[in-house]
Parts: sequence; structure tokens; C-alpha cells
Amino acid sequence: MDETIAVFTKNRVNPAYDAARLGADRTAARCGARTLHFVPGRPDDVDEQIALVERAITSHPDAVVFVPVHLTALDASVRNLNAASIPVVNYLNRLAHGRFVSFVGSDDYRLARDVAACLFRHLGGRGEVVVIEGVLGAVTNRDRLHGFRDEAARWPGICIADSRCGDYRRDAGERAMNALLAAVPRIDGVLAANDDMALGALSALDAAGHGGGVPVVGVNAIPEAIAALKDGRLLATADFDAMKIGCIATEAAIRHLRGETVPAEIILPVSIVDRSNCAPWDCPLEARECPRWSEVIRIRQPGAPVS
Repeated sequence: MDETIAVFTKNRVNPAYDAARLGADRTAARCGARTLHFVPGRPDDVDEQIALVERAITSHPDAVVFVPVHLTALDASVRNLNAASIPVVNYLNRLAHGRFVSFVGSDDYRLARDVAACLFRHLGGRGEVVVIEGVLGAVTNRDRLHGFRDEAARWPGICIADSRCGDYRRDAGERAMNALLAAVPRIDGVLAANDDMALGALSALDAAGHGGGVPVVGVNAIPEAIAALKDGRLLATADFDAMKIGCIATEAAIRHLRGETVPAEIILPVSIVDRSNCAPWDCPLEARECPRWSEVIRIRQPGAPVS
């Protein structure tokens, strides 16, 4: 039917958004639709994303698949999309305000608790841990930090000694880790809110002579993180798979346009990935399969009746 789906991502520096765009493109092509991508040239720039929304509205796409760069700053932009009667699927970062066909994502709070628990068990329940945070205005960052802190509160021997912002980027994650090494006398483990920052932290630890001595965990299960798991450099990651989420969000938009009923919320399951179970993720993004709609929707969604 050749529907046009406007796909918004936050930047071109985080591999998770490369994955989301790939998932959207593959699904659109399979369904006979096409994508238009709207990406800020300056990573996570609020003003630029606001301008991109206005540009998208003037191009009259059939639907929008939208992830905001900030928790609240895009509320007016979503209202403008609603006023233009353009269906919106919100994905990856949940927005509190606006009308949406569906939200497609994962449980960031739960995955953060699970990957933190993996690190704390590895430390024997004792240690000084530091956190590398993502973009401060991002919903995912808020929920992951909440999960890290709540899980640490359950372990009396674990102390979160300090945290720094790494903007979900590898270079910024490396700088954050260097700042933490300078500020914290003893670091027994690192909680990074995504894999790109975790990889930056590993580079900083290697340069400081701590390579292999300080366990690091991340989130996303990107191919480079899987390679680091296999090498024993990264302890674990959470399978917050942006490519799969991008696939399902795009398919939700297309199915809605074709008159199908779409769940108001689609939450993809999350696994903790370590060296022992990483084989299914050990391939390039292009070789990973998009999930089948029927398989995802068959998983009981929040609020669905139990059969």
C-alpha cells in the first residue's frame, strides 16, 4: 500500500538508534511501506527535534514512530502531531502526555534491577559500585537509575559510591569513568546505563591499568558488547533490543493504518546476557531477525486478561 512512516530517533552516535532505524526499514520494506528518517544532527538536541517534528508534519506522513529526546520537552510537538491527525506510535522512551496508537518498549526499571543484581551477585554482595548515567532528560535513564538504586538498597553490603553522566555515548562514558576513577578511591564494579558507555568505561579502565579487574555491566546487547562478553571484558548486558522494538513499533503503525486493532502497550521481554548464553546475540545487527508480530502479541501484555 506504500504507506509512509516517519521514524524519529535521537542521534546517529548511539548504536541502539542505528539498530532501531534498521528494524524500522526492514519491517517497512517487508510490509510494502517506506520510511522517512528524522534524526537531529546534534545528538539529543531538543530544539532540533522540535523543528524536525514540524518538518515531518509538513511532509504529511501516514504515521509517525516517535522516540523523544527529552522526558517532557516534546509534549507540545506531540500535541501538534495529534492536531494534524497523524497517528503516532511512541517507542523506546515512554511519553506521559499525548495520544498514541501504542507504546512499544521494554521494562527499563526491571532490566536495570536484573542486570544490577547480576553484578552484585558476582561481587558476593559486597563492594563499592559506581554508576555511569545516560542522557539526563531521557525516560530510559530515569527508570534505569531508579532500578539500579532500588536493587542496591536490597544488598546491605553494596554501596553506590558515586555517579557521572555519560550521555549514552562511548566517548562520554570513557570520560565519565575517568572522572570516577579520579574521585572514588575504590571501585569494585560499574553499572553503565547502556553498552556504549560500558565499552567506554572498559577503555578507561584498561588505560588506568584496571583491565579485567573491575566488572562492568551494560544494557542493549549490541554486537560489540557481545564481543566484549566473549572476551571476558564485560560481565553482562541486558537485552534491550532497539532493533526488535523498532520492528514492532513500525509494524504497529502499519497495522493501525490498515484498520487492524493494535494493543495500547507492547512490552518486549528482556533477558540478561552473559558469556554463558550470548550465542543467540553473537551476530551483526543485519543478521538478527525481526520478531514476528504474532509471537510478540502472543506474550501476555500488561493489563491483558489472563486466559
